[in-house]
Amino acid sequence: MEPTSVAFIGLGVMGYPMAGHLHRAGHKVRVYNRTPAKAEKFVAEFPDAEAFSTPAETANGAEFVFSCVGNDDDLRAVTIGDGGAFAGMSAGAIFVDHTTASAEVARELHAAAAERGFGFIDAPISGGQAGAEKGALTVMCGGDPSSFAKAEPVIDCYARACRLMGPPGAGQLTKMVNQIAIAGLIQGLAEALHFAKAAGLEPESVVDLLKNGAAQSWQMENRTKTMAANEFDFGFAVEWMRKDLAICLGEARRNGARLPIAALVDQFYAEVEKMGGRRWDTSSLIARLER
Repeated sequence: MEPTSVAFIGLGVMGYPMAGHLHRAGHKVRVYNRTPAKAEKFVAEFPDAEAFSTPAETANGAEFVFSCVGNDDDLRAVTIGDGGAFAGMSAGAIFVDHTTASAEVARELHAAAAERGFGFIDAPISGGQAGAEKGALTVMCGGDPSSFAKAEPVIDCYARACRLMGPPGAGQLTKMVNQIAIAGLIQGLAEALHFAKAAGLEPESVVDLLKNGAAQSWQMENRTKTMAANEFDFGFAVEWMRKDLAICLGEARRNGARLPIAALVDQFYAEVEKMGGRRWDTSSLIARLER
């Protein structure tokens, strides 16, 4: 698509490289971060970009506004809070939220955006920091088809796969499915590696063989070496996974789904936090088996 003016709110480990891809694609990028130093760093790296002191100022005049923040409360603060982006957006603009949040807040903000005459897409992402840096994220979207059709070409700047999954909130619900699946996969892999060690097998050799069969997964391909070496100071933090699982379990209570494995793994992550692993990668589930 033709380059346009875009705003990006939240320059964390995911947002920063995503905003960078937008800039490299030729879009005029306006940025905001709660910690100004990150916005200043972005402008230093991309001199054509501009940094602003509030989300409203950042969103002013942008055709597309993106966000990637921490949770429901953070998202409300940067959209409908004092100085929030919604106050600066023009009719016809589109807000795309990449935060992993609840379906409830997605529906709430979609309605608030519609009242103001602009679109809202909930678009949580999967692929981790590496996926953000490589521009190879999976983007799960919920919202109006017309808004999605306009936003998709811009999202493609950092996406490997992007799909509209349904009405407002459907993107967040799809991300919940993703996190539920990952929780069980990591626990299964942790137990498998723990068993391999106890049985006197060489974990890397076992995985090198098994990844060619039915047990293969992204976690097996990307986390087994570090799990076997008890290295967890990277990746997606346990505290964030617990935040996501709390959202999943809350939604399950509303829709009647039964999630015994997800609930159990959440308890295991609580044990990892007590071990000092709040900021460890989610693959640290193996640590509680070998402590």
